[in-house]
Amino acid sequence: MVNDNKKKKSLNNNLGISGKTPKFNLYWIYIVLFIAFLVIQWYSMGSGPVETNWKDVKNTMIAGNDIKRIIVVNEKEAQIYLKDNSYDKYASKLNNGFTSPAKVGPHFYFTIGSVDSFEKNLQEAQASVSEENKISVEYKTVHNYMSEILSWILPFGIIILLYWWIFRRMSKGSGGGGGANIFNVGKSQAKVFDKDSRVTNTFKDVAGLAEAKQEVEEIVDFLKNPAKFTKLGGKIPKGALLVGPPGTGKTLLAKAVAGEANVPFFSMSGSDFVEMFVGVGASRVRDLFKQAKEKSPCIVFIDEIDAIGRARGKNPNFGSNDERENTLNQLLTEMDGFDTNSGVIILAATNRADILDKALMRAGRFDRQIHVELPDLNERLEIFNVHLKPIKISPTVDPAFLAKQTPGFSGADIANVCNEAALIAARNNKDLVDKQDFLNAVDRIIGGLEKKNKIISVDEKRRIAYHEAGHATISWLLEHAHPLLKVTIVPRGKALGAAWYLPEERSITTKDQLLDEMCSALGGRAAEQISFNSISSGAQNDLEKVTKQAYAMVSIFGMSDKVGNISYYDSTGQSEYSFSKPYSEKTAELIDAESKQMIEAQYQRALEVLSLNKASYENLAERLLEKEVIFSEDLENIFGKRRWGKPEMVSGHKDEVTAEIPESSENNAETVAS
Repeated sequence: MVNDNKKKKSLNNNLGISGKTPKFNLYWIYIVLFIAFLVIQWYSMGSGPVETNWKDVKNTMIAGNDIKRIIVVNEKEAQIYLKDNSYDKYASKLNNGFTSPAKVGPHFYFTIGSVDSFEKNLQEAQASVSEENKISVEYKTVHNYMSEILSWILPFGIIILLYWWIFRRMSKGSGGGGGANIFNVGKSQAKVFDKDSRVTNTFKDVAGLAEAKQEVEEIVDFLKNPAKFTKLGGKIPKGALLVGPPGTGKTLLAKAVAGEANVPFFSMSGSDFVEMFVGVGASRVRDLFKQAKEKSPCIVFIDEIDAIGRARGKNPNFGSNDERENTLNQLLTEMDGFDTNSGVIILAATNRADILDKALMRAGRFDRQIHVELPDLNERLEIFNVHLKPIKISPTVDPAFLAKQTPGFSGADIANVCNEAALIAARNNKDLVDKQDFLNAVDRIIGGLEKKNKIISVDEKRRIAYHEAGHATISWLLEHAHPLLKVTIVPRGKALGAAWYLPEERSITTKDQLLDEMCSALGGRAAEQISFNSISSGAQNDLEKVTKQAYAMVSIFGMSDKVGNISYYDSTGQSEYSFSKPYSEKTAELIDAESKQMIEAQYQRALEVLSLNKASYENLAERLLEKEVIFSEDLENIFGKRRWGKPEMVSGHKDEVTAEIPESSENNAETVAS
């Protein structure tokens, strides 16, 4: 019996018959009814009389005494009924496929001008016919109720359909929330994940973020076991704000909280509150919290809250958005009003915490700020281990090595690296993704697409090689400059050449370290000056970087003796709305002079370093021209090992010391602009 069932199943599969019954669609009924209507109309049209004219009626039918009677319908149309013995006489005209009329008639019809003229013509045509053989004429009025009804209903139906179509389009454009209806525009558009559609993400899916996970784990504990905290007199926090750069995993962390807590989860973006209608944002906030209270305990997650939580201006008539402010005011009221939101915890995410309104940030609304920063070396290793699971990798791939090669990468960037490496391997028809594919993926993401066929003259290529060799030489010879990883003169993206460094992870940066980095950035232009006795536009990227760095050192970090220990940086983010500088014109001139002097001093220092090591530097440039890509091993062969070792790294706790240095918090690529 089992075998028979298996045979039937396999036979069905071979025939393309699935085991699932097809879903019934109501639209098929409409299609069948429409086809039936067309068929009925076709056959009804086919049984009607054949059109003729008065001339044929007079000369043929009346003259041959073939007409039995004539019926005038609605004073417009004359229908002719033939005698029984005359039907075969006109069979050639009547037998026309589906349009053959029935034998009982009517057989022919023609349109009359008026009743009076018709009667006059008929009387003249029958002048020589005896009275008993004259044709009898009947008059009939026929009402087509269906056409009359349609003439009334059809215009209204078209208008209703038009309005329905417009409303459907508008509701789709507004996100389709609230029942996808224009009349429900004030309803919350939050996606609800409850017992029917649970969030599957857990803390196991979140790699790294140890401190952030610890914070949100307490929130999960609040929801699962509130009595543990309330018995001592404590209150469950109202909300938590996830702050951090893009791609660090804020949204993923919120989903993991919902998955771990096993409670209803409302997910909504800050832009979902904004609509073209006035008052919609505040209405959606009220509806959101109403639904949340009904399903408490639950979590409400608002992504990109800076869309509605931006700080309100002092002047309400200038540069403000009343609708956005009304939405924010309603959110503030719901989060901390007279009504208690017991069991409702608000999670929000943003990468612009500095521009949020102070009323939103106070205790009692968002009680906690959880900072989700870029991952360090160990966290990058954990993230790589997560994203490498679905990828078929070669045994030569070391996740620890990849973590060192990706300083400053966020979790999203690492996921992109893994995906890009798999695509590169597939493009080369490989069965496994190897180490070189990952390195190519990192280069592709940082520098852009490699342009091997770009036409560059010999002189330009030589200048680019010496430019990049200048960067590499100074970064190798200065104590605090970032150690070099790779130098290439193969064009990538808009850059004609690039140098990759592995910056050390620093919590603070000294003045000497900043000056060495500035000198290294100016090494490319200094090399052009020494080797070619001229400069080019290729140092644009370098000059932009050192200019910003110099101004930051003078006006923000207080590293200038003449300006003093003063910082003009506004951490609140409100200075961008100001039209005046926080310092006088005299101070501005002093800042300009100090920044210029600082850059010029490092440029002269770069010239001095390259002049003292000119032979080694030129040897490196020629090797770069030959190979097009060189690594730190090539610099060791020319200059020897770097004299300065890596500093010992310690964690934030006294009893923990890491032997290996996390390589960077920021990725650097010096480029030669095209």
